[in-house]
Amino acid sequence: MTTDETHWRDAAALGTRLFDELRRMSANPPGVTRPAFSDREDAAHAIAARAAESIGMEISHDRAGNQYMTWPGRDRAAPRVMVGSHMDSVDHGGNFDGAAGVVLGLAAATALHASGFVPARDLVVMAIRAEELVWFPTPYCGSRMAFGVLPAAEYEAVKRSDTGRSLADHMREGGWDPDALIAGARELDPATLAAYIEPHIEQGPVLDLAGEAVGVVTGIRGNLRYRHASITGAWAHAGGVPREHRHDAVRAGAALVGELEAIWDRYDAAGEDFVATFGEFWTDPTMHGMTKVPGLVRFTLDMRSLDNELLWRTDGLLREAAASIGRRYEVTIELGEATNAKPALMNPELMDLLDAEAARAGIAYRRMASGGGHDCATFADQGVPSAMLFLRNQNGSHNPDEAIRMEDFAAAVPVLAGTLRRLLSA
Repeated sequence: MTTDETHWRDAAALGTRLFDELRRMSANPPGVTRPAFSDREDAAHAIAARAAESIGMEISHDRAGNQYMTWPGRDRAAPRVMVGSHMDSVDHGGNFDGAAGVVLGLAAATALHASGFVPARDLVVMAIRAEELVWFPTPYCGSRMAFGVLPAAEYEAVKRSDTGRSLADHMREGGWDPDALIAGARELDPATLAAYIEPHIEQGPVLDLAGEAVGVVTGIRGNLRYRHASITGAWAHAGGVPREHRHDAVRAGAALVGELEAIWDRYDAAGEDFVATFGEFWTDPTMHGMTKVPGLVRFTLDMRSLDNELLWRTDGLLREAAASIGRRYEVTIELGEATNAKPALMNPELMDLLDAEAARAGIAYRRMASGGGHDCATFADQGVPSAMLFLRNQNGSHNPDEAIRMEDFAAAVPVLAGTLRRLLSA
């Protein structure tokens, strides 16, 4: 075993210990629970801080409660390299979503430190607050606060789902300073950041099915969402009304789903990046019944792609289809106003570095899109060169069975550490 391989092995062992400690601290059978701005999120940050302090990293916090673990470089004024992710989890979720990024960042830093490497610039491992929307329904809460781009009104308007109390209230309780942020304070300046890399478990089955340990993310899909869509027909007797006289909202809805499936088929055949989900689709429980023709359907639709123009093109196709289906079934289909989040594309040079280090380590990998949102999108949106490294994950995410094999974590250590060595040498 080479010296470097010994450092990779020891770093992977550190990862195992940190994951075990996080699980014990936040166990909430059948999974783990680390609510945003809670004592358990605080405890997760403290676990990370102790590991960072063991190799002499400096610990600091911003007014939003984000934690920065800094390995000082020779030139403290040079733009910093940052690795980060979040430490909160969904309720009864898995132990790795978010936390794996912070733990892998610390493991890579520990391996480089043990090798005697001295960084030319600061390396910062960032533990970000409040990424999971299940707690505070606003995206990328902690990272947007750090850059000063969370709208001021949201600090008081956004409430935590389990307490009903505002984001600002929870922040003040934790000792942080929402009032300074509301007044315009900015914690992170993009000009001071040379790169941001966010390791994260893959939230789908692609890597696992392909037998590949890691993925180099090409971009975070944008989305076009319809939250309040409906189909209005007429309630009628299931046995007494002939087919040609029905205004059946469910049959119209099924036709709309089929039309979107046909559009999706065309995109797949053309190699376009696209996914779509009718996440909610229901009839009124106070009105529906087995013997009724349904007169109302409500639904939501979430469409995602790396191509924002394709999303808006699909919007046009879908509205044309809705009008045609409405005439056919004599119903009214209203999609309502759409909300749009633009894609966040990753930095090509950073992707190439991650590719090269995976190849150097002999790790099976692929380039792939991220279907889920991540704090990395905030960094990319602020003009920071950004990248993501996915780790193979079994059983999906946001559930108690979420899992990664520690041999995959160990395989990712040299990929990230090698990339950081190159970024920190200049």
